[in-house]
Amino acid sequence: MSICKQVLSCPGMVLENNFLKRTALSIKCVIKLLFDVSSRMQNVGEQGHMALLGHSLAAYISVLDRERLRKLTTRILSDTTLWLCRLFRYENGSAYFHEDDRDGLVKVCRLVINARYEEYASEGYAVLSSKQPVIYQSASGRPGLGQHLCSQLGLPLSSLCTVPCNTVFGSQHQMDVALLDKLIKEDKEAGKLPLLLIANAGTPGAGHTDKLGRLKDLCDQYSMWLHLEGVNLATLALGQATSAIMAANRSDSMTLTPGQWLGLPAVSAVTLYRHEDPALSLAAGLTSSQPVAKLRALPLWLSLQYLGHNGIVQKIKHATVLVEDELSSPVVLFKFSQEMSLGEQLLQLVPASGMDVVELEDEGTCVRFSPLLTAAVLGTQQGDVEDLVEKLSELVPVMSSTMCLRQDFREETHRHSPSLIYVEELSWPGLGAVRYEPQAEGIDESRRKQELEKINTELLKKLQELDTDIIFSTGPEFGTQENCIFVGMVTEDVDVSELVNTIATLGRDIEESGRLLENMTEVVRKGILEAELQLQKANEEKLMEEGVMRQLPLVGSVLNWFSPVQSSIKGRTFNLAAGTVLSSVINTYITKPLIKLITNSSQCQTTLKLQ
Repeated sequence: MSICKQVLSCPGMVLENNFLKRTALSIKCVIKLLFDVSSRMQNVGEQGHMALLGHSLAAYISVLDRERLRKLTTRILSDTTLWLCRLFRYENGSAYFHEDDRDGLVKVCRLVINARYEEYASEGYAVLSSKQPVIYQSASGRPGLGQHLCSQLGLPLSSLCTVPCNTVFGSQHQMDVALLDKLIKEDKEAGKLPLLLIANAGTPGAGHTDKLGRLKDLCDQYSMWLHLEGVNLATLALGQATSAIMAANRSDSMTLTPGQWLGLPAVSAVTLYRHEDPALSLAAGLTSSQPVAKLRALPLWLSLQYLGHNGIVQKIKHATVLVEDELSSPVVLFKFSQEMSLGEQLLQLVPASGMDVVELEDEGTCVRFSPLLTAAVLGTQQGDVEDLVEKLSELVPVMSSTMCLRQDFREETHRHSPSLIYVEELSWPGLGAVRYEPQAEGIDESRRKQELEKINTELLKKLQELDTDIIFSTGPEFGTQENCIFVGMVTEDVDVSELVNTIATLGRDIEESGRLLENMTEVVRKGILEAELQLQKANEEKLMEEGVMRQLPLVGSVLNWFSPVQSSIKGRTFNLAAGTVLSSVINTYITKPLIKLITNSSQCQTTLKLQ
């Protein structure tokens, strides 16, 4: 901070106040971000620190002289490529390291276009008009991937063909091979060129794997390029992998995301591919003559060195065994009527589980547990899975009973209308939301809003103090409803009628007590004004009765000595029920001995004491 002050106080530097404020705010945001990162780094492990170290080393290495930099980067790139090809059983492959996990497929498409259109390098996109290329993808593939390819390659969307999934036989998340064959034949008859097929070894949502063997045979038949992507490609590193996954090593290219599988932060994705013409690979951007570009492999190179073969396999195996059947898809889906709420609550109760919510075409919204994507980063253990199962078994019955009682809650709330209003909030997983409406008449809109907020705030406080398992809150953090009371989930033994009646009764009591307090305040105010008027009138009467001379301290004492007066002391009481000031009069006669006694003790303060 002292450095910042020195910089800002440099002579000749003129900075506006709002700039200083923005700078201070930015520093606070960065500090908060660093704290958040430090808390997440606890699960990264040493291999994660090695990956981060790789980025720093890459910056230092980039300043070496050109020859030494070329030799070092070539060695790092070749070693990393060899290790990855051996680890994932992809023989004689090359590797392209990229930050965007879609970039490898874009470069592969350019490679295939250069290979299939011999005059593309000289004539460009004009050669594509004679025979339009077609890229095929699965309907269960990554959303927006095909559109991104067309945008990057300059192809029309008509060059993209989405193949439906199975509807009768097989998984509903697997590409329909027979229908794909039919589509390819139709495109060839229409004068188009089937160029590339994108298949899934683990669909983004459900984690299902396409029939890779049959798809590869079909691609060989029509001279098409087969590209694979998906989380299940990680299981190629295991000693035992399913036959469906083992067919992946026949593909022409595949995109791997080892950063997610191994818990490595900021590690680039890798696309492995096979092609014999290095000139075409260079033209497509899969290889580079710039040594600095090869340094993208350094973080992964360091991490692989640290983990070793056994460490890598162990991490992937640990993630797969968190699902009971490790040889099938390592993704578990939950289907429930309140998936969004269920996923959020499970993530709050068991943060290390990495639960999330996905949208599937046929099933709709589902809760997903995919340890290959999250276990290495979050440090998920078997105990977390057991906690997840336990919390799931507790939440589902409660959520089911809550949904069954929602309609009853709505109807009971309507019976207490207009004082109790049911608030429709579809995203709320609990029993429902209500708002107590004050029934005061003759007040303006601003005053009514203040009363509404005050009553509902106090009502929520009273409900939260009740001895019950039901949770009352103000609702979602970014909800649109204001001054509402949201009732949480309930069990089947809850009496909804009694619950709604309790809410309405408490709200009515708060409103009446508030109204009584307001009335009492007004009565007290009027009583004080009346008492002040009576005191002022009494003082005036006393002045008229006794005369001005008796009010003087010394003269009054002498007059009272020679000519005592009879005075009346008026006591006043305030009746809250009647709202009136009552007075009582006590007549007293002051004798000379009494005055003398008071005079001796108070030293001429007799008149003040008596008054």
